Amino acid sequence: MTGIHWGGLACMGAFYALIFFVGIWFPKRRDTGAPADLLLAGRNIPLWIALLTMTATWVCGGYVNGTAENVYRNGMTWGAQAGLCYAASLILGGLFFARTMRRMGFTTLIDPFERRFGRGVAGALFFPALAGEVFWSAAILTALGTTFGTILNIDLSTAIVISAAVAVGYTAVGGLWSVAYTDVLQLAFILAGLLAAIPFAAARAGGFAAVAAQFRDAGGSLTSFLPPLRDVAAHPPWTVPLVLNWWDWTFLLMLGGIPWNVYFQRVLAARNERVAARFSIWAGLLCALMAVPPIVIGVIGSVVPWRELGLDVEYPAMILPYVLRYCTPYWVGMLGLGAVAAAVMSSVDSSVLSASSMFTWNWYRGIIRPRAGDRSLRVCLRLCTVAVGVAATVIALRVRSVQALWYLCSDAVYVILFPQLVAALFMRRANTPGAVAGIAVSASLRFGGGDPLLGIPRLIPYPWWEPETGTLFPFKTLAMLCGLAAIVVVSRLTARRFPPRPLGSAAA
Repeated sequence: MTGIHWGGLACMGAFYALIFFVGIWFPKRRDTGAPADLLLAGRNIPLWIALLTMTATWVCGGYVNGTAENVYRNGMTWGAQAGLCYAASLILGGLFFARTMRRMGFTTLIDPFERRFGRGVAGALFFPALAGEVFWSAAILTALGTTFGTILNIDLSTAIVISAAVAVGYTAVGGLWSVAYTDVLQLAFILAGLLAAIPFAAARAGGFAAVAAQFRDAGGSLTSFLPPLRDVAAHPPWTVPLVLNWWDWTFLLMLGGIPWNVYFQRVLAARNERVAARFSIWAGLLCALMAVPPIVIGVIGSVVPWRELGLDVEYPAMILPYVLRYCTPYWVGMLGLGAVAAAVMSSVDSSVLSASSMFTWNWYRGIIRPRAGDRSLRVCLRLCTVAVGVAATVIALRVRSVQALWYLCSDAVYVILFPQLVAALFMRRANTPGAVAGIAVSASLRFGGGDPLLGIPRLIPYPWWEPETGTLFPFKTLAMLCGLAAIVVVSRLTARRFPPRPLGSAAA
């Protein structure tokens, strides 16, 4: 343990203690003993708290570290994509989904599937929803571990385990109220820490003007927010397949950012549907603004002459902690570390609570023990929170790339869950066979294209495949659209034998 910055470690210990105290103490005044308090904050969360907790949940460690990493590695066009698209997903969710979900009085994302398609389909759709939450938590913890290890010289595994234990601890005790109260404090840390680091880091790289000029000269056509819309050949390295691939990922991130229980948990906790829609839209705008600091840090990191400083950025995911440690004074780096820690905890707690809420409400109460009482539900929720936190921690200890996990989170959610959610909420004729057909078509077309991260071989010979970049053909969007079409076609063909279930009544 030599070389550890004990002063910085003590500061982070005090920060964690403060977060833990807020997460344990304040929710006590709100807890009536009902499961709804843990799951949905009694459906009485004020607008301003809802706005801040939604923003803090989306602006996670993956959001901060992943954006900086991607700008550093791939330029502005690819780097700013995820953060801005996830912000757009909140706006789209507020415009088209939040009112309906809140008006119907659901408890989780799985409820509309259960009412429209039955418990069997809902149980199947639970698994991609759960996987998304667990992978997201793992990505967030990875971001924190790399930052801790760089700035404080402590073991990455130790940082991940401690951070996860603190977040899971107060979440298991206080539920959504704990998450909401700590999010308010954590969002302030995120903003202060990143904004404080930017002027010092820019000055170390020669000033804002020099940074912008070097980034523009080195990045060329990758320094704009959008790929070329015409005359693609005149903008290397862009090609038509690469542009279409960029739009494929854009739609995946925007639409795939909607069907998450961690999002709808806040929507369903709002006092009414009007509040649910309003705070979702405003949170999207705040998230877009919060993407600016990590984008700037990624730009600065891409022009800093690391080799001249005797350093080597071994992993692109290390770029934000490297900028914080080597391009700013120590105390500023500590503020930046606090920002990343706050971003991680504000999302880890939300994600593990979201996953455990779905299991408790839709599997334990819905399938395993339908007559479970309030006490039994609360115990199950807390045990599941710990179990999900452990699973995310194990994954975080094994995967190094924040970006890879972050993108993977929305992949299956976009391809499988998004068309099912659209059908359940807005297609009155959608029935159970249609939903099953949609799942089969979406999953086959998506995973038939292979997935290097999961080790899935390429079974469908989509065009524009390259050994280095993989398949550039927009097959993810194709899989989503074909799955939606399958729901429509099969539902109409089987409507007489399998009448659609009304969304407003519970499934049999």
